[in-house]
Amino acid sequence: MRPVPDLRPPGPVPGREPVTVALSGVDFGWGSSGKLSAVLSALSERSPVPLRFVGLDSGLGRPVLAEHPVEHWYDLPDSAPDVHATVDEVVRFHRVRAAVVVLDGRVAKTLEAVGVPTVFVDSLPFLWTDGDRPALPLDATVYCAQRCLELPPECEGVLASIPGLRWVEAVIGTPPAPRAERRAGRPCRKVVVSLGGLRAPLLADWTNYPRVVLPAVLEALATHGVREVRLAGNLPAGLLAEFIERAPAPLRVTAGLLPHRAFLAELADCDALLASPGLTTLLEAGSLGVPTVCLPPQNLSQIFNARAHSRAVGADVRAAWPEDVLREDEALALRSKGEKHALDLIYTAIGKAAARADDGHVVAALSNRILAALRQTTETTPDWGALTAAVGTGGAAQVADAVLAAVRQSPPDT
Repeated sequence: MRPVPDLRPPGPVPGREPVTVALSGVDFGWGSSGKLSAVLSALSERSPVPLRFVGLDSGLGRPVLAEHPVEHWYDLPDSAPDVHATVDEVVRFHRVRAAVVVLDGRVAKTLEAVGVPTVFVDSLPFLWTDGDRPALPLDATVYCAQRCLELPPECEGVLASIPGLRWVEAVIGTPPAPRAERRAGRPCRKVVVSLGGLRAPLLADWTNYPRVVLPAVLEALATHGVREVRLAGNLPAGLLAEFIERAPAPLRVTAGLLPHRAFLAELADCDALLASPGLTTLLEAGSLGVPTVCLPPQNLSQIFNARAHSRAVGADVRAAWPEDVLREDEALALRSKGEKHALDLIYTAIGKAAARADDGHVVAALSNRILAALRQTTETTPDWGALTAAVGTGGAAQVADAVLAAVRQSPPDT
Protein backbone atom coordinates (compact mmCIF):
# COMPACT_ATOMS: atom_id res chain seq x y z
CA MET A 1 0.00 0.00 0.00
CA ARG A 2 1.10 3.56 -0.57
CA PRO A 3 3.02 5.12 2.33
CA VAL A 4 1.23 7.94 4.10
CA PRO A 5 3.40 11.09 4.07
CA ASP A 6 4.00 12.99 7.28
CA LEU A 7 1.71 15.99 7.10
CA ARG A 8 2.26 17.08 10.70
CA PRO A 9 1.74 20.86 10.79
CA PRO A 10 4.28 23.26 12.25
CA GLY A 11 4.13 24.38 15.90
CA PRO A 12 1.26 26.53 17.22
CA VAL A 13 0.98 30.17 16.30
CA PRO A 14 -0.66 32.29 19.03
CA GLY A 15 -3.35 34.84 18.31
CA ARG A 16 -4.97 33.11 15.32
CA GLU A 17 -8.70 33.34 14.69
CA PRO A 18 -10.55 30.02 14.95
CA VAL A 19 -10.78 28.04 11.72
CA THR A 20 -14.08 26.31 10.95
CA VAL A 21 -14.12 22.67 9.89
CA ALA A 22 -17.32 20.91 8.81
CA LEU A 23 -17.91 17.28 9.69
CA SER A 24 -20.36 14.58 8.70
CA GLY A 25 -20.78 10.84 9.09
CA VAL A 26 -23.18 8.52 7.32
CA ASP A 27 -26.24 7.49 9.34
CA PHE A 28 -25.41 3.81 9.08
CA GLY A 29 -24.63 2.67 12.60
CA TRP A 30 -22.19 4.36 14.94
CA GLY A 31 -18.89 3.45 13.29
CA SER A 32 -18.76 6.69 11.34
CA SER A 33 -19.37 8.71 14.50
CA GLY A 34 -16.69 6.77 16.36
CA LYS A 35 -14.26 7.61 13.59
CA LEU A 36 -15.28 11.27 13.63
CA SER A 37 -14.75 11.29 17.38
CA ALA A 38 -11.25 9.88 16.97
CA VAL A 39 -10.42 12.42 14.25
CA LEU A 40 -11.76 15.36 16.28
CA SER A 41 -9.62 14.30 19.24
CA ALA A 42 -6.58 14.11 16.98
CA LEU A 43 -7.37 17.51 15.46
CA SER A 44 -7.61 19.15 18.87
CA GLU A 45 -4.21 17.71 19.78
CA ARG A 46 -2.43 18.53 16.52
CA SER A 47 -3.83 21.80 15.22
CA PRO A 48 -1.54 24.86 15.41
CA VAL A 49 -4.61 27.13 15.35
CA PRO A 50 -7.90 27.01 17.29
CA LEU A 51 -10.62 25.07 15.50
CA ARG A 52 -14.38 25.22 15.61
CA PHE A 53 -16.67 22.52 14.22
CA VAL A 54 -20.05 22.50 12.54
CA GLY A 55 -21.88 19.26 11.82
CA LEU A 56 -23.97 18.26 8.82
CA ASP A 57 -26.64 15.58 9.08
CA SER A 58 -25.27 12.67 11.23
CA GLY A 59 -28.46 12.65 13.31
CA LEU A 60 -27.91 9.10 14.53
CA GLY A 61 -24.35 9.70 15.68
CA ARG A 62 -24.73 13.00 17.50
CA PRO A 63 -25.01 11.38 20.98
CA VAL A 64 -21.73 9.55 20.33
CA LEU A 65 -20.09 12.91 19.57
CA ALA A 66 -21.62 14.71 22.55
CA GLU A 67 -18.26 15.01 24.31
CA HIS A 68 -16.82 17.10 21.45
CA PRO A 69 -17.34 20.87 20.96
CA VAL A 70 -19.48 20.83 17.81
CA GLU A 71 -20.98 24.32 17.83
CA HIS A 72 -23.91 23.76 15.45
CA TRP A 73 -25.64 20.79 13.83
CA TYR A 74 -27.60 21.16 10.61
CA ASP A 75 -30.12 18.67 9.27
CA LEU A 76 -30.08 18.29 5.50
CA PRO A 77 -33.12 17.97 3.22
CA ASP A 78 -33.74 15.00 0.94
CA SER A 79 -33.56 16.51 -2.54
CA ALA A 80 -30.15 17.10 -4.12
CA PRO A 81 -30.79 20.76 -5.07
CA ASP A 82 -31.97 21.55 -1.55
CA VAL A 83 -28.95 19.78 -0.04
CA HIS A 84 -26.65 21.85 -2.24
CA ALA A 85 -28.36 25.09 -1.25
CA THR A 86 -28.30 24.25 2.47
CA VAL A 87 -24.65 23.20 2.48
CA ASP A 88 -23.66 26.29 0.49
CA GLU A 89 -25.45 28.53 2.99
CA VAL A 90 -23.82 26.81 5.99
CA VAL A 91 -20.38 27.02 4.39
CA ARG A 92 -20.72 30.73 3.65
CA PHE A 93 -22.24 31.63 7.00
CA HIS A 94 -19.57 29.82 9.04
CA ARG A 95 -16.71 30.44 6.58
CA VAL A 96 -15.91 26.74 6.47
CA ARG A 97 -12.31 26.16 5.39
CA ALA A 98 -12.22 22.35 5.17
CA ALA A 99 -14.32 19.29 5.91
CA VAL A 100 -13.97 15.70 7.07
CA VAL A 101 -16.67 13.23 6.04
CA VAL A 102 -16.94 9.55 6.96
CA LEU A 103 -18.64 7.34 4.36
CA ASP A 104 -21.32 9.85 3.32
CA GLY A 105 -20.62 10.28 -0.38
CA ARG A 106 -23.54 12.64 -0.94
CA VAL A 107 -22.34 15.15 1.65
CA ALA A 108 -18.70 14.90 0.53
CA LYS A 109 -19.61 15.54 -3.10
CA THR A 110 -21.75 18.52 -2.14
CA LEU A 111 -19.03 20.09 0.00
CA GLU A 112 -16.55 19.78 -2.85
CA ALA A 113 -19.11 21.24 -5.26
CA VAL A 114 -19.45 24.39 -3.13
CA GLY A 115 -15.69 24.79 -2.94
CA VAL A 116 -14.75 23.16 0.39
CA PRO A 117 -11.64 20.92 0.33
CA THR A 118 -12.95 17.66 1.75
CA VAL A 119 -11.18 14.72 3.35
CA PHE A 120 -13.31 11.64 2.81
CA VAL A 121 -12.78 8.65 5.12
CA ASP A 122 -13.66 5.26 3.63
CA SER A 123 -13.44 2.47 6.18
CA LEU A 124 -14.85 -0.08 3.72
CA PRO A 125 -12.70 0.13 0.56
CA PHE A 126 -12.93 -3.65 0.15
CA LEU A 127 -16.67 -3.37 -0.43
CA TRP A 128 -16.98 -1.33 -3.59
CA THR A 129 -17.40 -2.47 -7.18
CA ASP A 130 -18.13 -0.59 -10.40
CA GLY A 131 -21.80 -0.62 -9.43
CA ASP A 132 -21.02 1.65 -6.47
CA ARG A 133 -19.11 4.35 -8.38
CA PRO A 134 -22.03 6.82 -8.53
CA ALA A 135 -22.27 6.90 -4.72
CA LEU A 136 -18.56 7.47 -4.06
CA PRO A 137 -16.86 10.90 -3.95
CA LEU A 138 -14.05 9.81 -6.26
CA ASP A 139 -12.86 13.40 -6.73
CA ALA A 140 -12.55 14.28 -3.03
CA THR A 141 -9.52 16.42 -2.21
CA VAL A 142 -8.14 13.55 -0.13
CA TYR A 143 -9.74 10.11 -0.17
CA CYS A 144 -8.51 8.28 2.95
CA ALA A 145 -9.04 4.55 2.49
CA GLN A 146 -8.56 2.55 5.67
CA ARG A 147 -6.12 -0.31 5.30
CA CYS A 148 -7.59 -3.80 5.13
CA LEU A 149 -6.18 -7.32 5.20
CA GLU A 150 -6.97 -7.98 1.56
CA LEU A 151 -8.56 -6.16 -1.34
CA PRO A 152 -10.88 -8.16 -3.63
CA PRO A 153 -9.94 -7.84 -7.32
CA GLU A 154 -13.28 -6.25 -8.19
CA CYS A 155 -12.41 -3.27 -5.93
CA GLU A 156 -9.04 -2.50 -7.43
CA GLY A 157 -10.27 -0.63 -10.51
CA VAL A 158 -12.52 1.63 -8.45
CA LEU A 159 -9.74 2.61 -6.05
CA ALA A 160 -7.16 3.00 -8.81
CA SER A 161 -9.37 5.67 -10.41
CA ILE A 162 -9.29 7.95 -7.32
CA PRO A 163 -6.75 10.76 -7.85
CA GLY A 164 -6.61 11.76 -4.18
CA LEU A 165 -6.36 8.24 -2.78
CA ARG A 166 -4.34 7.88 0.41
CA TRP A 167 -4.14 4.70 2.48
CA VAL A 168 -4.38 5.25 6.23
CA GLU A 169 -4.23 3.02 9.27
CA ALA A 170 -7.27 2.17 11.40
CA VAL A 171 -9.22 5.28 12.40
CA ILE A 172 -10.06 4.48 16.02
CA GLY A 173 -10.09 6.21 19.38
CA THR A 174 -7.24 6.03 21.84
CA PRO A 175 -8.23 3.27 24.25
CA PRO A 176 -7.70 3.28 28.01
CA ALA A 177 -5.62 0.56 29.62
CA PRO A 178 -7.49 -2.76 29.90
CA ARG A 179 -8.50 -3.99 33.32
CA ALA A 180 -6.01 -6.86 33.50
CA GLU A 181 -4.16 -9.32 31.31
CA ARG A 182 -6.61 -11.73 29.72
CA ARG A 183 -5.78 -15.42 29.64
CA ALA A 184 -7.37 -18.65 28.46
CA GLY A 185 -9.62 -20.28 31.04
CA ARG A 186 -10.42 -17.04 32.84
CA PRO A 187 -14.08 -16.89 33.93
CA CYS A 188 -16.26 -14.70 31.76
CA ARG A 189 -18.34 -12.63 34.14
CA LYS A 190 -18.78 -9.20 32.54
CA VAL A 191 -19.72 -8.85 28.87
CA VAL A 192 -20.42 -5.90 26.59
CA VAL A 193 -23.00 -6.49 23.84
CA SER A 194 -22.80 -3.92 21.04
CA LEU A 195 -25.48 -3.56 18.38
CA GLY A 196 -24.65 -0.72 16.02
CA GLY A 197 -25.82 -0.21 12.46
CA LEU A 198 -29.46 -0.86 13.24
CA ARG A 199 -30.96 2.23 11.61
CA ALA A 200 -29.54 1.75 8.14
CA PRO A 201 -30.97 4.11 5.47
CA LEU A 202 -32.53 1.38 3.32
CA LEU A 203 -33.87 -0.72 6.21
CA ALA A 204 -37.65 -0.61 6.60
CA ASP A 205 -37.86 -2.20 10.08
CA TRP A 206 -34.60 -1.94 12.00
CA THR A 207 -36.09 -3.72 15.07
CA ASN A 208 -36.06 -7.11 13.27
CA TYR A 209 -32.40 -7.79 13.98
CA PRO A 210 -32.45 -7.22 17.75
CA ARG A 211 -35.75 -9.07 18.14
CA VAL A 212 -34.14 -12.20 16.72
CA VAL A 213 -30.57 -11.85 17.98
CA LEU A 214 -30.82 -10.40 21.49
CA PRO A 215 -32.91 -13.22 23.02
CA ALA A 216 -30.36 -15.71 21.64
CA VAL A 217 -27.48 -13.61 23.03
CA LEU A 218 -28.95 -13.37 26.53
CA GLU A 219 -29.78 -17.06 26.62
CA ALA A 220 -26.23 -18.01 25.58
CA LEU A 221 -24.66 -15.62 28.09
CA ALA A 222 -26.72 -17.02 30.97
CA THR A 223 -25.78 -20.58 30.00
CA HIS A 224 -22.11 -19.56 29.81
CA GLY A 225 -22.14 -18.28 33.39
CA VAL A 226 -22.01 -14.56 32.63
CA ARG A 227 -23.40 -12.38 35.41
CA GLU A 228 -23.18 -8.80 34.16
CA VAL A 229 -24.13 -7.52 30.69
CA ARG A 230 -23.73 -3.98 29.34
CA LEU A 231 -25.94 -3.57 26.28
CA ALA A 232 -24.85 -0.71 24.02
CA GLY A 233 -26.27 0.39 20.70
CA ASN A 234 -28.87 2.55 19.03
CA LEU A 235 -31.90 0.80 20.53
CA PRO A 236 -34.81 2.90 21.80
CA ALA A 237 -35.60 2.89 25.51
CA GLY A 238 -38.82 0.91 25.12
CA LEU A 239 -37.16 -1.95 23.29
CA LEU A 240 -34.25 -1.94 25.73
CA ALA A 241 -36.64 -2.23 28.67
CA GLU A 242 -38.35 -5.18 27.03
CA PHE A 243 -35.09 -7.11 26.69
CA ILE A 244 -33.94 -6.23 30.21
CA GLU A 245 -37.20 -7.48 31.69
CA ARG A 246 -36.98 -10.76 29.77
CA ALA A 247 -33.32 -11.43 30.54
CA PRO A 248 -32.87 -14.91 32.04
CA ALA A 249 -31.62 -15.20 35.60
CA PRO A 250 -29.03 -14.56 36.94
CA LEU A 251 -28.04 -11.98 34.29
CA ARG A 252 -27.92 -8.36 35.39
CA VAL A 253 -28.42 -6.23 32.27
CA THR A 254 -27.84 -2.49 32.00
CA ALA A 255 -28.35 -0.61 28.76
CA GLY A 256 -28.30 2.76 27.08
CA LEU A 257 -26.42 5.17 24.85
CA LEU A 258 -22.69 5.58 25.42
CA PRO A 259 -20.50 8.43 24.12
CA HIS A 260 -17.34 7.24 22.43
CA ARG A 261 -14.93 7.49 25.37
CA ALA A 262 -17.44 5.84 27.70
CA PHE A 263 -17.83 2.93 25.28
CA LEU A 264 -14.06 2.45 25.15
CA ALA A 265 -13.95 2.47 28.95
CA GLU A 266 -16.61 -0.27 29.07
CA LEU A 267 -14.58 -2.34 26.62
CA ALA A 268 -11.45 -1.95 28.73
CA ASP A 269 -13.31 -3.25 31.78
CA CYS A 270 -15.05 -6.31 30.31
CA ASP A 271 -14.16 -9.99 29.90
CA ALA A 272 -15.62 -10.30 26.40
CA LEU A 273 -17.45 -8.41 23.67
CA LEU A 274 -20.35 -9.73 21.60
CA ALA A 275 -20.88 -7.41 18.64
CA SER A 276 -22.70 -7.16 15.39
CA PRO A 277 -19.43 -7.00 13.45
CA GLY A 278 -18.99 -3.36 12.60
CA LEU A 279 -15.37 -2.77 11.67
CA THR A 280 -14.68 0.16 14.00
CA THR A 281 -15.92 -1.84 17.00
CA LEU A 282 -13.79 -4.85 16.06
CA LEU A 283 -10.69 -2.70 15.63
CA GLU A 284 -11.21 -0.85 18.91
CA ALA A 285 -11.77 -4.13 20.76
CA GLY A 286 -8.62 -5.47 19.13
CA SER A 287 -6.61 -2.49 20.33
CA LEU A 288 -7.53 -3.56 23.88
CA GLY A 289 -7.09 -7.29 23.29
CA VAL A 290 -10.73 -7.97 24.19
CA PRO A 291 -12.03 -11.49 23.36
CA THR A 292 -14.70 -10.87 20.74
CA VAL A 293 -17.57 -12.90 19.30
CA CYS A 294 -19.04 -11.69 16.00
CA LEU A 295 -22.82 -11.87 16.05
CA PRO A 296 -24.71 -12.55 12.80
CA PRO A 297 -24.11 -9.90 10.13
CA GLN A 298 -26.71 -7.20 9.64
CA ASN A 299 -25.42 -6.06 6.27
CA LEU A 300 -22.90 -6.75 3.52
CA SER A 301 -19.84 -5.14 5.10
CA GLN A 302 -20.32 -7.13 8.31
CA ILE A 303 -19.95 -10.41 6.39
CA PHE A 304 -16.50 -9.27 5.29
CA ASN A 305 -15.65 -7.90 8.72
CA ALA A 306 -16.51 -11.08 10.62
CA ARG A 307 -14.58 -13.28 8.21
CA ALA A 308 -11.53 -11.01 8.30
CA HIS A 309 -11.63 -10.92 12.10
CA SER A 310 -11.74 -14.71 12.45
CA ARG A 311 -8.90 -15.16 9.95
CA ALA A 312 -6.77 -12.60 11.75
CA VAL A 313 -7.27 -13.86 15.31
CA GLY A 314 -6.86 -17.48 14.26
CA ALA A 315 -10.19 -18.83 15.54
CA ASP A 316 -13.69 -19.06 14.14
CA VAL A 317 -15.49 -16.86 16.64
CA ARG A 318 -18.39 -16.04 14.34
CA ALA A 319 -21.99 -16.85 15.15
CA ALA A 320 -23.31 -16.82 11.60
CA TRP A 321 -26.93 -17.07 10.55
CA PRO A 322 -28.28 -20.60 10.08
CA GLU A 323 -28.29 -21.39 6.37
CA ASP A 324 -32.09 -21.57 6.29
CA VAL A 325 -32.04 -17.86 7.23
CA LEU A 326 -29.18 -16.52 5.08
CA ARG A 327 -26.45 -17.97 2.89
CA GLU A 328 -23.68 -15.40 3.00
CA ASP A 329 -22.17 -16.40 -0.33
CA GLU A 330 -25.44 -15.55 -2.09
CA ALA A 331 -25.24 -12.02 -0.71
CA LEU A 332 -21.59 -11.71 -1.72
CA ALA A 333 -22.41 -12.81 -5.27
CA LEU A 334 -24.95 -9.98 -5.62
CA ARG A 335 -22.50 -7.23 -4.72
CA SER A 336 -21.17 -7.04 -8.29
CA LYS A 337 -24.40 -5.19 -9.12
CA GLY A 338 -23.85 -2.74 -6.25
CA GLU A 339 -24.24 -2.89 -2.50
CA LYS A 340 -28.00 -2.27 -2.55
CA HIS A 341 -28.75 -5.58 -4.28
CA ALA A 342 -26.94 -7.55 -1.58
CA LEU A 343 -28.58 -5.50 1.18
CA ASP A 344 -32.05 -6.26 -0.21
CA LEU A 345 -31.36 -9.99 0.17
CA ILE A 346 -29.92 -9.64 3.69
CA TYR A 347 -32.67 -7.38 5.01
CA THR A 348 -35.40 -9.63 3.57
CA ALA A 349 -33.82 -12.71 5.17
CA ILE A 350 -33.61 -11.05 8.60
CA GLY A 351 -37.20 -9.84 8.30
CA LYS A 352 -38.42 -13.38 7.57
CA ALA A 353 -36.44 -14.71 10.52
CA ALA A 354 -38.01 -12.12 12.81
CA ALA A 355 -41.49 -13.04 11.55
CA ARG A 356 -40.99 -16.63 12.72
CA ALA A 357 -38.91 -15.89 15.81
CA ASP A 358 -41.75 -16.96 18.09
CA ASP A 359 -41.41 -20.59 17.02
CA GLY A 360 -38.05 -20.64 18.77
CA HIS A 361 -36.10 -22.46 16.03
CA VAL A 362 -33.94 -19.56 14.85
CA VAL A 363 -33.33 -18.23 18.37
CA ALA A 364 -32.28 -21.68 19.64
CA ALA A 365 -29.96 -22.25 16.67
CA LEU A 366 -28.36 -18.84 17.13
CA SER A 367 -28.00 -19.34 20.87
CA ASN A 368 -26.10 -22.57 20.29
CA ARG A 369 -23.77 -20.88 17.80
CA ILE A 370 -23.13 -17.95 20.12
CA LEU A 371 -22.41 -20.30 23.02
CA ALA A 372 -19.94 -22.30 20.92
CA ALA A 373 -18.13 -19.11 19.92
CA LEU A 374 -18.08 -17.90 23.53
CA ARG A 375 -16.42 -21.12 24.61
CA GLN A 376 -13.72 -20.47 22.03
CA THR A 377 -12.87 -17.24 23.84
CA THR A 378 -12.12 -19.05 27.12
CA GLU A 379 -10.85 -22.42 25.93
CA THR A 380 -8.39 -21.24 23.27
CA THR A 381 -5.80 -18.47 22.97
CA PRO A 382 -6.59 -16.46 19.82
CA ASP A 383 -4.54 -13.37 19.10
CA TRP A 384 -7.30 -10.87 19.83
CA GLY A 385 -5.25 -7.90 18.71
CA ALA A 386 -4.17 -9.38 15.38
CA LEU A 387 -6.64 -7.58 13.11
CA THR A 388 -5.87 -4.19 14.64
CA ALA A 389 -2.13 -4.80 14.59
CA ALA A 390 -2.28 -5.75 10.91
CA VAL A 391 -3.80 -2.43 9.84
CA GLY A 392 -2.18 -0.14 12.42
CA THR A 393 -3.77 2.36 14.77
CA GLY A 394 -2.53 5.73 13.54
CA GLY A 395 -5.34 6.54 11.13
CA ALA A 396 -7.05 9.24 13.20
CA ALA A 397 -3.84 11.30 13.30
CA GLN A 398 -3.22 10.72 9.58
CA VAL A 399 -6.73 11.90 8.69
CA ALA A 400 -6.40 14.89 11.03
CA ASP A 401 -3.14 15.90 9.33
CA ALA A 402 -4.82 15.67 5.93
CA VAL A 403 -7.59 17.98 7.20
CA LEU A 404 -5.04 20.47 8.54
CA ALA A 405 -3.18 20.40 5.23
CA ALA A 406 -6.48 21.17 3.47
CA VAL A 407 -7.04 24.09 5.86
CA ARG A 408 -3.62 25.52 5.02
CA GLN A 409 -4.35 25.27 1.30
CA SER A 410 -7.80 26.89 1.58
CA PRO A 411 -7.90 30.72 1.35
CA PRO A 412 -9.16 32.36 4.59
CA ASP A 413 -11.96 34.19 2.74
CA THR A 414 -13.53 30.97 1.40
